[in-house]
Amino acid sequence: MIFIVLKMVGLCVKFVKMHGLGNDYIYIDDRKNEINEYAKLVPMLSNRHFGIGGDGVILIRESKLADFKMDMYNADGTQSEMCGNGIRCVGKYVYDYGLKKSKRLLIETLAGIKSLELIIENDRVLEVCVDMGKPILEPELIPVKLDGEKIVRRKVEIQNNVFEITCVSMGNPHVVIVVDNLDEYDVAKYGAMIEKDELFPRRTNVEFVEIIGEDEIKMRVWERGTGETLACGTGACAAVVAMKLGGYINKKDVLVRLPGGRLDICWEEGKSVMMQGAATKVFEGMWEK
Repeated sequence: MIFIVLKMVGLCVKFVKMHGLGNDYIYIDDRKNEINEYAKLVPMLSNRHFGIGGDGVILIRESKLADFKMDMYNADGTQSEMCGNGIRCVGKYVYDYGLKKSKRLLIETLAGIKSLELIIENDRVLEVCVDMGKPILEPELIPVKLDGEKIVRRKVEIQNNVFEITCVSMGNPHVVIVVDNLDEYDVAKYGAMIEKDELFPRRTNVEFVEIIGEDEIKMRVWERGTGETLACGTGACAAVVAMKLGGYINKKDVLVRLPGGRLDICWEEGKSVMMQGAATKVFEGMWEK
């Protein structure tokens, strides 16, 4: 067991560092709602040089609607609606730490209630399958300031660059773009450019995708409020939806390869997107204020 202590003034908080395919967050059991002003504290906690380090902070709280509630904060302190990799780790936390010993969980998020099925070995969660709900395609609900019933393979100009975009919300906004050579693509440059463009009133996550086969894609992601991460669960779901709507792939089950590992995504038009992948504990510790 590794203990990390950040000394500030007067408050002690236990945390667990976990990741889903390298998309790492600081998990805190805050069922008693003891901590406030996370928007100010999260950038400090997430700092990889002066804090614990992570892509953000996820709080596990009581819920009147589900088994538990997940509150997610990006590394810059802004709050997000949902995180696919994060919710898998919430499932692992809840089971492994004995908050509820059930293989099926309902987790409340700002993007609605999500259903989890835990894959368990030796009384520890290895993987989690999540019903991510139906994708949202209406521009005003994503939101994106473009006309039409759907935004599929639409050419737009952003800062003198032309991109062919497909827009999807999985409870949080995504822009998906197909590229020829993913490894050499400047994700940081174009991701930051697109994230904050005026087309996207709540900013957006950006997925860059290379087609490998009819049931396999590679993806890199620029996450809103964080930057490039090793994986994104909602982004992988959005990418599969976008690739199917755009006619790039036609299989129901799709393997998504990310820098941090693989996700298995299943989607048929008109139905929920199902996502399965690993959830991993890194270490636990104590943060002091």
